[in-house]
Amino acid sequence: MRLLLFATLALLAVSAARARQPNVIVIFTDDQGYEDLGCFGSKRIKTPHLDQMAAEGMKLTNFYAQPVCGVSRAALMTGCYPIRVGEPGNIKRLHTVPHPKEVTMAEVLRDAGYATALIGKWHLTENKKGDPGGFDRSTMPNAQGFDHFYGTPLFNGYTVFVKDTKFRSPIFRNEEVLVQAVESWDTITRDYTREAITWIEKQREQPFFLYLAHNLPHIPVGASPEFKGKSAYGPYGDTIEEIDASYGEILAALKRLDLDADTLIVFTSDNGPWIETTRGMKPGGKPFIPRDHSGSAAPLRGWKMSAWEGGCRVPFLIRWPGRIPAGRVSDDILTTMDLLPTFASLAGARLPSATLDGVDASAFLTGKADQSPRDEYLYYSGCLLTGVRSGKWKLVLPRPANPPGTGWWGRMLEAIPEVRLYDLDADPGETTDQAGAHPGVVDALQQRITRARRELGDMDCVGSGARFFDEGPRKPLIRRTDVAPK
Repeated sequence: MRLLLFATLALLAVSAARARQPNVIVIFTDDQGYEDLGCFGSKRIKTPHLDQMAAEGMKLTNFYAQPVCGVSRAALMTGCYPIRVGEPGNIKRLHTVPHPKEVTMAEVLRDAGYATALIGKWHLTENKKGDPGGFDRSTMPNAQGFDHFYGTPLFNGYTVFVKDTKFRSPIFRNEEVLVQAVESWDTITRDYTREAITWIEKQREQPFFLYLAHNLPHIPVGASPEFKGKSAYGPYGDTIEEIDASYGEILAALKRLDLDADTLIVFTSDNGPWIETTRGMKPGGKPFIPRDHSGSAAPLRGWKMSAWEGGCRVPFLIRWPGRIPAGRVSDDILTTMDLLPTFASLAGARLPSATLDGVDASAFLTGKADQSPRDEYLYYSGCLLTGVRSGKWKLVLPRPANPPGTGWWGRMLEAIPEVRLYDLDADPGETTDQAGAHPGVVDALQQRITRARRELGDMDCVGSGARFFDEGPRKPLIRRTDVAPK
């Protein structure tokens, strides 16, 4: 009888521990601007469901990703600055490809008993002849911790319309190529929403991690018939408004399945908006992306690929009923890198043994701590360190225009002849240089730059903490395919 009692108590303890593990959903949009939600200031894009998410949860106004798609996803998945992440062959690609020996967020949560799924865009893989679809299976989602994958290995395109190029994206279901070549992106958000809800329904009895990585609003944009032509912002607005409705459908499904109170949801973007009305924003250049096909980073300066705030500061919302205080707004700094250790803490999961750049922000997000544990953010453009932020201050380092080694990003990096300092609280648009007035602040931030160069590295040096799993030195790779088409 006593043994039976102990066994029963042990099972109850395990059940209670499992009940405390939150389901985790990360909704990651592509190229969505800082302003492109009603709760972040948009006057023309209507996002009632996400605005309600902000009211029911927490909004961060100083949340950072990385300035371009692939590196941003690498930072999210590994909890590290991409320059630290090991890659196959020690090659540092513009779009990071984490080495199979790197540990991802999905692997951390899977090992803690979670079902895991990626629905959407991966963009952390490399080509390999003979593997499904021509992509190296060891760097695809099913080999990196995801039980289920439905989506695209890379991006959906790089032109305003699909017909503007011969490039076509496939869609995978796990290791099977389900669609050889997507000709229209109009139904992709609807398809992903259906897949997400179907998968959630199957996992309702166990903790789950869903990474819903929308391909949109990256060009070519698209929207289902019921959303097309409805937004005051045009085609881009149609896309965002359908993503907003997608969140609403997923939340409704969680409530229907009695999972709402057990589910933590994050909504954010991989980088700022791709605003490039002419190639490289050159005055009088050939028109490229119409303004109604890309978003807004206002009131920030810059956009995707730039080293200004608009390149990597993105909207962030988090909701977990009863655990994250409703209606809270914070201007403390946090990043995508911090989500891995935060989720691990909340799930009771074991962190990787490798060094992480992310910090556990669970106490901050749940209201047990007033301040974020993060005190700085480093601005990297590929392997090029361009600046650092600490508190309200941002230091911008000198650089030439179109710096060597930055590939197709470089066209969006203008020359900075000397060190600049900006007060981001008073001047989020980075308009007024304060370096001359605050030499002590400049010196303190320069010390952070020195430490970052030593630990993580820079274009001209390899950091002591950079990871290499294969033999040979670091090899920055700039290929013809890394340069966007003319």
